[in-house]
Amino acid sequence: MDLRQLEHFVAVAEEQHFTRAAARLHIVQSGLSASIRTLEDEMGTALFERTTRKVNLTEAGRIFLDEARRVLSAARVARSVVADMQNLQRGRLTIGAIQGLSPFIDLPKLLGDFHRQYPNIEIRLCFDETSALIEGVREGRLDIAFTQFVEILPSDLSARMLACDPLVLACPSNHHLAGQQELQLIHIMHEHFIDLPTTHGTRQLVDQSFALAGLSRRSEYEVDDLTMQLDMVAHGLGVALVPALVAQSHMLNAPNMPFRPASLAEPEPCWELAVVFRKQLNSDLPSSATAEACLTLLPTLS
Repeated sequence: MDLRQLEHFVAVAEEQHFTRAAARLHIVQSGLSASIRTLEDEMGTALFERTTRKVNLTEAGRIFLDEARRVLSAARVARSVVADMQNLQRGRLTIGAIQGLSPFIDLPKLLGDFHRQYPNIEIRLCFDETSALIEGVREGRLDIAFTQFVEILPSDLSARMLACDPLVLACPSNHHLAGQQELQLIHIMHEHFIDLPTTHGTRQLVDQSFALAGLSRRSEYEVDDLTMQLDMVAHGLGVALVPALVAQSHMLNAPNMPFRPASLAEPEPCWELAVVFRKQLNSDLPSSATAEACLTLLPTLS
């Protein structure tokens, strides 16, 4: 058994299809099938139940999948350590981020500064929702993630707070609450809300705030795009709770989509932005040299 076979096994398990897994791995399907058969022979049991449409994990396969992922994660960490020993002359920096960062972090500038200092380090960037980003850092698929800070982090991760911005009520210019100050959540609980999906940190913060106040509300629309959310607000389809700087930025960038935010009374829900990374054992320092090098550039963005 080798790492290549484990990578093949995980790909088939996640894709539930040999053809898609082969395309993902950039290998021929016959070679992938042979690799899985060899692995099953070595394990002495079937890891997949094969049908004409897809493949499903057997009970043994489900147990083996967790262990295979742990081994591959440890191997990625080992490769990262080797790259770190080479003084960042080669390697990769993989960054994850949520939507709507631009009012808080100039991400293109950060990437440009990093590339100028470490031109041989490959940079990869992806966008996702909060829980997926944190899990990506934990599994070693991401070096750092810029994400909202909502819940307690897993013990092997650390975070540095970058911003704290109060939520405001984004509503159309002609809305009866437009521009009002010191609104209580009870004053807006009957509005029709335009929300992000429940996997997004902002949505979790909004739901959590109403739940703590013992209030319920109506989610009229759910969209997976921040700009679409605010454009729908401007067209009178509902209201949304968003960070104040996000609302201000949208008003500047989309003047043809007018709306007037209303502020909430203190203590208003606070949208917190953090950078999350894997930490060293018994230390809050990043476990990756590439992550540490990137984090040292953050003060230049403020």
